[in-house]
Amino acid sequence: MRLLFLGDMVGKTGRVAVWDRLPGLISDLKLDFVIVNGENAAGGFGITEDIFLETINAGADVVTTGNHVWDQKEAVVFCERHDQFLRPANYPAGTPGRGSSIYYARNGARVLVANIMGRVFMHPELDDPFKAAEAILDACPLKEQADAIVFDFHAEATSEKQCFGHFVDGRASFVVGTHTHVPTADAQILNGGTAYMSDAGMCGDYDSSLGMDKEEPLNRFISKMPKGRFEAASGPATICGVGVEISDATGLAEKIAPLRIGPRLAETIPEFWR
Repeated sequence: MRLLFLGDMVGKTGRVAVWDRLPGLISDLKLDFVIVNGENAAGGFGITEDIFLETINAGADVVTTGNHVWDQKEAVVFCERHDQFLRPANYPAGTPGRGSSIYYARNGARVLVANIMGRVFMHPELDDPFKAAEAILDACPLKEQADAIVFDFHAEATSEKQCFGHFVDGRASFVVGTHTHVPTADAQILNGGTAYMSDAGMCGDYDSSLGMDKEEPLNRFISKMPKGRFEAASGPATICGVGVEISDATGLAEKIAPLRIGPRLAETIPEFWR
């Protein structure tokens, strides 16, 4: 199975770039399943229902989120209407929406996708992400109820992300980090067969500070005083993500490589998909 994960869409330039390019990528690369993190898609803060639906219409099978999931208040309502929309699974019991679900890939495979949020340097601090993942895996083991299992681990600290990867190694197909908006150089297959990358990067303008217009973040670092609001940068976007090939026989990863398309960062498409 060919799976593509795209990192956090930031603002209009990021989401439009994904909408424009994703249908062609699905066709050209013969993708079976696509996950997109959309928590920064609405001006850098949260996601609206219209943006969610446009992302699904462009070809995403699931939209994951993170700590900004509720920034647009309508998300509290529309999250209940769409099973392709995930918020972190380790929110307390009774939180609206869902944190994981099973979906069907284009090749017929059953794909369990779970959204988990880390706790180190993160706000709000949610329930234990490791216990949340254990409960999900116990309820739906790989190659029993699911042919592939993917975790979007939304977290700040790379140490927490790496430990989470090792925690589910051999029990999940793929663990990908989001939140820090900078693509890491550690795409690998762990000892037990789980594909791992600390951060997929963002889909947005890289002439920025994490997708935000750089002037206000820079001002706050220098002066410690706000002059205005953070605004999403509006220059040309680079699409960043990671591609994984998953064995139909074992549900574990066979190949992993980053995907980057656009200005500023060196463009790359996984060689095994060319």
